Amino acid sequence: RSDRRELPEETVNIVRSAFTGGLLGWLYGGVPAFRRARSDFIERSQGELFHSRMDALQSAQHAGLRSFIRYGWRWSWRIATFVAIFNTVSTGLSAYRNKTTVSNFAVAGAFTGALFRMHLGLQGLVGGSVFGTAFGIPAGGLLMVMQRVAGENLQEKRSRERRERYEQELAAW
Repeated sequence: RSDRRELPEETVNIVRSAFTGGLLGWLYGGVPAFRRARSDFIERSQGELFHSRMDALQSAQHAGLRSFIRYGWRWSWRIATFVAIFNTVSTGLSAYRNKTTVSNFAVAGAFTGALFRMHLGLQGLVGGSVFGTAFGIPAGGLLMVMQRVAGENLQEKRSRERRERYEQELAAW
């Protein structure tokens, strides 16, 4: 934490990206499951008697909602965890090396992919690291391009703020 008791910007970015990944994962898993469960319910309940059309629609919506929550949650936590680990490793490497390169993202992807496939043995470990590297390089390139479009990356911003803070303290002293 800083002297003003604020969390570092990198930590806030990791949490935000994990939250966003979780929401996108929930939609990715939940929306197809909702549609499938709703259509399956309609097909299965052709012979059932409902009190009204509204009761039938409500039952179909409930079946779809249960499926949306169940399968959305399965995808949500996995993607949020993947994004959080990936960003933590890439941010840690960038902070340690004091520069942002595509190799940081490739290593972060390899580490995260290997970690997620470790339970499958050596083949899963290697396959996960290859998949993670293949995912990390374009993701890192995209992030670096977005930072260039924004005008400055995190290291440049951090050094500029540090220099400005030093000049303010020097002027105050």
